[in-house]
Amino acid sequence: MLRFFLRRLLVAIPTIILISIFVFMLQKLLPGDPVLAMAGEDRDPETLARLRAKYRLNDPLFVQYWTWITGVLQGDFGNSIRTGEPIAKLIGQKLPVTLQLAAMSMFFATLIGIPMGIISAVKKGTKTDFAANVVALSGLSIPNFWLGIMMILLVSVHWQLLPASGYVPPTEDLGQSLRTMLMPAFVLGTGLAAALMRHTRSAMLEVLRQDYVRTARAKGLIERRVVLKHAFRNALTPIVTLLALLFGELVAGAVLTEQIFTIPGFGKLIVDAVFNRDYAVVQGVVLVTAFGFILMNLLADMAYMLLNPRLRKN
Repeated sequence: MLRFFLRRLLVAIPTIILISIFVFMLQKLLPGDPVLAMAGEDRDPETLARLRAKYRLNDPLFVQYWTWITGVLQGDFGNSIRTGEPIAKLIGQKLPVTLQLAAMSMFFATLIGIPMGIISAVKKGTKTDFAANVVALSGLSIPNFWLGIMMILLVSVHWQLLPASGYVPPTEDLGQSLRTMLMPAFVLGTGLAAALMRHTRSAMLEVLRQDYVRTARAKGLIERRVVLKHAFRNALTPIVTLLALLFGELVAGAVLTEQIFTIPGFGKLIVDAVFNRDYAVVQGVVLVTAFGFILMNLLADMAYMLLNPRLRKN
């Protein structure tokens, strides 16, 4: 198992390096000059030259990249061009918010998607299967921003059950924090639940056709035990893959939902950074997001080893 982990780690390291180079070079191609934004109305040549020297923007690209990446390896992502705050501090403030939203969204997705997928596979061809597929297709088709707006109008404005926007850290008030996160987490979770339901159904249908499932039924085991212990456990591998990818996608793609519900997370941070041409913040956020994707895939690989003992022999 250690050799398996080391092999995956050796693949992940050059991937992160390539991503860091891509992120650094891509932001250089973006239009606009951040120095002009920093200078404000005082755009005389002396001020512009001083700012370029301060942020080492006159250095060759490879020197700028080396300076940046060596700082990142030491936990220093640089400072925000607009506010001067350390980017590591901004990430430390915003990342827990998005992780909380992603975790709650994944909870809703798992709670809805996996049971629906199992039931749909077991009841294949019935009205229950048809209804589950209709719900799944609806979840995939409805845009998150529209569902978010409709839920605000219905749940917050009409019924006045939950706050329409804002965020309260769980360290301050856990109950209020969960209340503010329920709607955005549900909005994000429904789309993921639809995808998870379809993948679970496909995986279960494949497993339910296997000989060992028929053997288990022939032994007289109750259907629930056959489905959950014998079939679902062996169908978990593609589901775990999808869960890892979906969680990484949640962390990276909650931009619209965070904007609609005014949640001060990663999405709002990167949107503000793009509009303000704060490229240093954009670099830091994208790099951390990419690292999160790679980490989730690495954890998924480790989960395979635990779920499928045959892989430990390779």
